[in-house]
Amino acid sequence: MTTLIIHHDACLAHDPGPQHPESPARLKAVLGALEELPHTERLPAPLATTEAIERAHPGDYWRAIVAAGPADDRVALDPDTLLSPGSIDAALRGAGAACFAVEQVLGGRAQNAFCAVRPPGHHAEADRAMGFCLLNNAAIAARHAQAACGLERIAILDFDVHHGNGTQAIFESSPDVLYVSSHQVPLYPGTGSADEVGQGNILNLPLSPGSGSREFRRAWTQSGLPALHAFRPEFIIFSAGFDAHALDPLGQIELVEDDFTWITTAVREYAEQQCAGGLISILEGGYHLDALAASAAAHVAALTN
Repeated sequence: MTTLIIHHDACLAHDPGPQHPESPARLKAVLGALEELPHTERLPAPLATTEAIERAHPGDYWRAIVAAGPADDRVALDPDTLLSPGSIDAALRGAGAACFAVEQVLGGRAQNAFCAVRPPGHHAEADRAMGFCLLNNAAIAARHAQAACGLERIAILDFDVHHGNGTQAIFESSPDVLYVSSHQVPLYPGTGSADEVGQGNILNLPLSPGSGSREFRRAWTQSGLPALHAFRPEFIIFSAGFDAHALDPLGQIELVEDDFTWITTAVREYAEQQCAGGLISILEGGYHLDALAASAAAHVAALTN
């Protein structure tokens, strides 16, 4: 079976401004890098339903975001998180891609899937947009797998250089979802210490600035992957940020493409053995265009096996 690449051009229309690091050029770079990968198939992302969104976000929150969407120019929700005329549709396609990916993989129509979407999602809390994020795509996908697809135990694995505070906040009281995150500390958003454990379902793997492949792989080998195995999820979701790359301007972790290949392969092999292949990945950060493109290509190539 193939690895699906799920995308919609509406995700290119979210435009937070010419100097903003979370630019449409990011997604163009990723899509270009994935163009020639074998064993992949591209499908368009549908719009997320209100029902799917409201499993992770209160209805009042999303209605307020939609109401704030500008007809022209931009609206700032905070200094980092802006709405443009195309932002609402982009966010709906991103969340829709995540839910669609879950359905396609569980339906046996693909080996796994990568959602090439933006804006990213893992900083979005249930009732707060922040850190470039409007909807928490990974959280929406996890709740969709449970509510619409009948699964119980979901694991979300996050290797973005920034801690996914939104994902942690949404699930810290939900022992049916495991959240494991490796990230730089100190760094935005200031959360993600090792003593933040939720109901025993949160595992943070903080890395010091300057950490590289050895520290990253040690953290996942000694703690992250054993936690995944012990949890025995029925389905796995990657929050796949590539800003821990050595060239990225927003972090100081020194990873290279092979590190993303390594963690992806380890988790894909586990998913194939224990979850009937139940695995999707959702694009999060990554702000050096060449490093992002090469890292995303390495990640998706590892998904294709």
